[in-house]
Amino acid sequence: MLNEKIKQDKDNTIGRNIRAIRKKCGIRQTELVRELQLMDIDITRETLVKIERGIQHIQLKQLRGIRDILHVTYEELLDE
Repeated sequence: MLNEKIKQDKDNTIGRNIRAIRKKCGIRQTELVRELQLMDIDITRETLVKIERGIQHIQLKQLRGIRDILHVTYEELLDE
Protein backbone atom coordinates (compact mmCIF):
# COMPACT_ATOMS: atom_id res chain seq x y z
CA MET A 1 0.00 0.00 0.00
CA LEU A 2 2.84 2.45 0.76
CA ASN A 3 4.09 2.07 -2.81
CA GLU A 4 0.82 3.43 -4.15
CA LYS A 5 1.26 6.60 -6.15
CA ILE A 6 -0.68 9.76 -5.51
CA LYS A 7 -1.60 11.48 -8.74
CA GLN A 8 -0.72 15.17 -8.94
CA ASP A 9 -3.57 17.50 -9.83
CA LYS A 10 -3.36 19.72 -12.89
CA ASP A 11 -2.09 22.64 -10.79
CA ASN A 12 0.71 20.55 -9.23
CA THR A 13 -0.46 21.44 -5.73
CA ILE A 14 1.55 18.74 -3.94
CA GLY A 15 4.79 19.49 -5.76
CA ARG A 16 4.45 23.25 -5.34
CA ASN A 17 3.68 22.86 -1.64
CA ILE A 18 6.62 20.52 -1.05
CA ARG A 19 8.97 22.96 -2.76
CA ALA A 20 7.61 26.02 -0.93
CA ILE A 21 7.72 24.37 2.51
CA ARG A 22 11.16 22.86 1.87
CA LYS A 23 12.55 26.25 0.87
CA LYS A 24 10.87 27.98 3.82
CA CYS A 25 12.60 25.46 6.12
CA GLY A 26 15.93 26.14 4.42
CA ILE A 27 16.36 22.55 3.29
CA ARG A 28 18.03 21.83 -0.05
CA GLN A 29 16.77 19.04 -2.30
CA THR A 30 19.88 16.96 -1.68
CA GLU A 31 19.39 17.26 2.09
CA LEU A 32 15.74 16.19 1.87
CA VAL A 33 16.64 13.24 -0.35
CA ARG A 34 19.42 12.17 2.04
CA GLU A 35 17.03 12.27 5.00
CA LEU A 36 14.45 10.24 3.06
CA GLN A 37 17.06 7.67 2.09
CA LEU A 38 18.13 7.37 5.73
CA MET A 39 14.48 6.50 6.46
CA ASP A 40 14.83 3.70 3.86
CA ILE A 41 12.64 5.56 1.35
CA ASP A 42 13.78 4.99 -2.21
CA ILE A 43 14.12 8.40 -3.89
CA THR A 44 16.72 10.31 -5.89
CA ARG A 45 17.21 14.04 -6.30
CA GLU A 46 16.01 13.70 -9.89
CA THR A 47 12.81 12.08 -8.64
CA LEU A 48 12.26 14.90 -6.14
CA VAL A 49 12.78 17.48 -8.88
CA LYS A 50 10.17 15.73 -11.03
CA ILE A 51 7.72 15.54 -8.10
CA GLU A 52 8.17 19.24 -7.33
CA ARG A 53 7.61 20.11 -11.01
CA GLY A 54 4.54 17.88 -11.27
CA ILE A 55 6.12 15.58 -13.83
CA GLN A 56 6.08 12.48 -11.63
CA HIS A 57 3.54 11.13 -9.17
CA ILE A 58 4.60 10.81 -5.55
CA GLN A 59 4.46 7.55 -3.64
CA LEU A 60 2.56 7.48 -0.37
CA LYS A 61 5.67 6.51 1.61
CA GLN A 62 7.61 9.38 0.01
CA LEU A 63 4.85 11.82 0.97
CA ARG A 64 4.78 10.47 4.51
CA GLY A 65 8.55 10.80 4.81
CA ILE A 66 8.52 14.35 3.48
CA ARG A 67 5.75 15.22 5.91
CA ASP A 68 7.79 13.86 8.81
CA ILE A 69 11.05 15.55 7.80
CA LEU A 70 9.44 18.94 7.15
CA HIS A 71 7.30 18.64 10.32
CA VAL A 72 4.06 19.50 8.55
CA THR A 73 0.63 17.93 8.19
CA TYR A 74 -0.80 16.19 5.16
CA GLU A 75 -3.20 19.10 4.83
CA GLU A 76 -0.31 21.53 4.45
CA LEU A 77 1.12 19.38 1.66
CA LEU A 78 -2.19 18.72 -0.11
CA ASP A 79 -4.13 21.97 0.26
CA GLU A 80 -4.19 24.52 -2.51
